[in-house]
Amino acid sequence: MPILNRQSLEFISRSPDQTRRAGMRMGALLQTGDLICLAGELGAGKTTLVQGLASGWGSLDAATSPTFVLVNVYRRPDHARLYHLDAYRLSSPAEAAELDLDALLDSGPLVIEWADRIASALPDERLWVNMRLISETQRDMVLSAQGKRYSEMIDLLRRQFYGVHA
Repeated sequence: MPILNRQSLEFISRSPDQTRRAGMRMGALLQTGDLICLAGELGAGKTTLVQGLASGWGSLDAATSPTFVLVNVYRRPDHARLYHLDAYRLSSPAEAAELDLDALLDSGPLVIEWADRIASALPDERLWVNMRLISETQRDMVLSAQGKRYSEMIDLLRRQFYGVHA
């Protein structure tokens, strides 16, 4: 378990709806070029969080796990795109690099499930979300900011989740 600091935020979700609502708050902050990296075991709530992210971002499309297609694209009425990559079936970071992640980031936010499997292929600046299954209904999420943009995002989320400043 990482030691929490000003660039980190821990949130315990007590239901799938609460996980989706947390994702909606995060999704509302997303901009083109943002990279959200999700890590955690099967059943930790990654796809549920992405459903909230996509909804909060304004997607017209329902978010589903892109396990077999690798990348799902969600759209907004303004034609903006949110990319959702599932790295579970990728064999290496080199295979991820072949997907031209920079091109995806240039045209929208990118959310990656199982990001820990391809971490070395990812930009250094990102928001990392480690998710852990506590019980059937509870999930622990530790958000870690890497870079100024993501530190600001953590500060905003801290105020939204808890009403406090760092």
